[in-house]
Amino acid sequence: MGQTLSIPFKLFRTTTTFWRGMYHYLCGAGRRSQYNPSSSFLKINEKDSAEEAIFKQHARVHLYGLASAFYLYNKPHYRKGSYRDDLLDNLRNLAIPGTGIPLSWFVGSKVTALGLVLGVNPFVCFMASLHNWWQTGGSISEEYATRLLAPNDWFSYWRLNCNIVGLHSYLDKDRAQADYDMENKWTFIQEAEKRNVPVSPYLKMPALVLKHRNEEGGMGIFFYKNALDGGDWIIQEKISNSDWVSSVLPPNAPLSTFRVLTQSRSGLSDKEPEPSDVTALSCVFRAGRENAATDHDSILFDVNHSTGELNGGTTNMHWYKLGIFQWLRCPWRSEHSFTHHPDGNIPITGQKVQPDISKLMKLSEEAHHKMCPLVPFAGWDVVLCKEEPTICFLEVNLSCNFFRGSFDQKVYFEYLEDAISSLQAKRLLQDQK
Repeated sequence: MGQTLSIPFKLFRTTTTFWRGMYHYLCGAGRRSQYNPSSSFLKINEKDSAEEAIFKQHARVHLYGLASAFYLYNKPHYRKGSYRDDLLDNLRNLAIPGTGIPLSWFVGSKVTALGLVLGVNPFVCFMASLHNWWQTGGSISEEYATRLLAPNDWFSYWRLNCNIVGLHSYLDKDRAQADYDMENKWTFIQEAEKRNVPVSPYLKMPALVLKHRNEEGGMGIFFYKNALDGGDWIIQEKISNSDWVSSVLPPNAPLSTFRVLTQSRSGLSDKEPEPSDVTALSCVFRAGRENAATDHDSILFDVNHSTGELNGGTTNMHWYKLGIFQWLRCPWRSEHSFTHHPDGNIPITGQKVQPDISKLMKLSEEAHHKMCPLVPFAGWDVVLCKEEPTICFLEVNLSCNFFRGSFDQKVYFEYLEDAISSLQAKRLLQDQK
């Protein structure tokens, strides 16, 4: 009975901690001073367990990341006119599971975005904690603290990565702009060839003409000017999955890639980039669905990037369910519960990536160093294919997410705090200009 009565007080304490943290980094002392983990908000004490220390570290970087989005809001973004424009573009097809409301509706102005973060967000986290209690019997107060202060869902990690990248691209744009240009698919292919990074082959012709075999009168004919000749299109032959990848997919599955996420310390200081600055954090196999055009429709199988063994699979498609009736039918959560591909009941969990996973990880680390060493994070779409080169990159994504992959939290959060310390110093210098 006493524990039940204490729940409202624990929820209130968590909520006020969240609001205080947002104030601290948005317009308080954390906004005006250097970022120092040893004396910052939610300071780690000697009595804290390893789990409590990670929680506080996670909460600090999460709150700093949320607050930094408002600093970046009207500032230039490396791939859009402003950070606001990038938010509107990337959140238009995303909704908090069970709501069906596009998140882009809330970020059109700073006022509505602040209302989302400070008001809607705590309410949604409370509802999620009730849902978790109803489904599993878990602690309402602990789940609420996790969801609000140190969320471990793919969306929150993605936005955290995006905010760090957004800060770095703005504050270090003079030095790092060429690295951020790699997100342009044509620039990426051209520079990869120059730097001996394997990429999917393209056709070296000025243009391509496609004709329908039965249309007449000038209809059914299409002209595509190659990017090689100043056009908008990268013209490539279709490549196919390797024999091993095909063996774990249903018939007529799309080209199915591995998403490897790497981080680089090269942009945190003025020293020359070194290969040792780059670390691979995670790897996910996106097992495409039968008859899908691309592996954006897939089951996401976490890969142990030390052994190459495939773990359980999951999806994040419940975040893409839009419409007013989604609260009735959209699942709120998804677990790594797939052991088989659902299209054909093909066993996947327990299998090992062929060839050796170390080749994919090493190749991705080398690519980050060669192509964009100053960028904090890079998500590499790696293909195992029948054609040469048998391991190659399709593209790189610099505002990237883990796609539900597992990673070493200690390595990740320590890197983030180092990155924030560097970025906050540059931010304070920018304030003086």
